[in-house]
Amino acid sequence: MIGEDVWSHFGMWGAVAVWIAIYGIFILFVPFYKKSQWKPAGTFAAFVVAFAIEMFGVPFSMYAIGWAFGTQLPEGILWGHTLQQYIGDAGSWFGAILSLLGGILVVLGWKAIHKNYWSKEAGQGKLVTAGIYRLIRHPQYTGFFLITLGMMIGWATLPLIVLYALLVVLYVRLAKREEKDMEREFGDEYVRYRKRTKMFIPFVY
Repeated sequence: MIGEDVWSHFGMWGAVAVWIAIYGIFILFVPFYKKSQWKPAGTFAAFVVAFAIEMFGVPFSMYAIGWAFGTQLPEGILWGHTLQQYIGDAGSWFGAILSLLGGILVVLGWKAIHKNYWSKEAGQGKLVTAGIYRLIRHPQYTGFFLITLGMMIGWATLPLIVLYALLVVLYVRLAKREEKDMEREFGDEYVRYRKRTKMFIPFVY
């Protein structure tokens, strides 16, 4: 049996809408005129929607597990507050900090690239290597990784784990494709920049 206290945070559809609006706004910071951005951005949107519904609306993971295994697992086992029992409130705050840091990276990356590249006419944009781009080549994608990872720290359900893995794969592939485009556009200047910076994590990767 599942206690009423467990169900108290479900059915809050207003909270679902607010959560989607708050986190979905980061999608506006990617260039939708590029078709290559659609799938990764769509996956990020799906993650946000799935998280909001699982957290405040309906525990789809619990129903799926019950259907697949013929039993109803208690909250914390692949649905609900899956990691809360291990990480406590401090872990939840750490997840919130990760998401906030990710949001900052998305905005900083957008600000620099929009000012110096996206807003320019074709062939007139310059290679951005200052600011956050001095440390990593894809701060916005790192930002998306951190936002979603922070959300999952206290709520790692089956759909979110699958969507997170897909998100990482799609953005890594997109980053590699964009780097080839940058090399064609900027030549040796970009090659030198790529050699002295990391892709997603400063000093590591």
